[in-house]
Amino acid sequence: MKFKILTIFPEVISNFLNFSILKKAIDKKIISVEIYDFRNWSENKHRKVDDYSYGGDGGMVLMCQPIISCLKEITEEEDYTILLTPQGKRLEQKKVKTLGTKSGIILICGHYEGFDERIREYVDEEVSTGDYILTGGELPAAIVCDSVSRTINGVINDQSLKNESFDNNLLDFPVYTKPRVFEGKHVPEVLLNGNHAEIKKWREAKRKEKSKKLLNK
Repeated sequence: MKFKILTIFPEVISNFLNFSILKKAIDKKIISVEIYDFRNWSENKHRKVDDYSYGGDGGMVLMCQPIISCLKEITEEEDYTILLTPQGKRLEQKKVKTLGTKSGIILICGHYEGFDERIREYVDEEVSTGDYILTGGELPAAIVCDSVSRTINGVINDQSLKNESFDNNLLDFPVYTKPRVFEGKHVPEVLLNGNHAEIKKWREAKRKEKSKKLLNK
């Protein structure tokens, strides 16, 4: 899987990639992440990428030219281009798995008061990571990169992928480790008796219980 991320703050993305599972996946060449500062494609002598909106408004809007020029230069035939925007389709695990089947994903990070509307004509899909407001699209880009990478063979070991949250629309079951007793709180006895059938039954019941509580919030 090849990710390409368009941003005006490349260091935000590069710092995120320098740790943990994603760094290992990059080092093993299971995934690759290329970061593009689309200021470098601006035709303005000051590398300007934003301007005031027509019709009058309080904020600055990202211009078409730098982003589209960057896209035209870096896009390959297999790339799937995503605009990260609040009005996009909500990123859920089903969508994550679908994106994990792509060969290449381009992620465009916004800033200021949004994108020139015409940029939307050059992308395959718009995606939102949730109904809240951020200062830019770098964190959503990192979320997409992280969540999609986990679905790619070799990034996470198979055992860790079993019974993950949101599989079959259920949350994950509770997990415990040593010590068996901490400040009077005990590990459930069912997990200590070695009866794998009972453990499996208990875990499935807890997944349903946790999921039901979430729905009722």
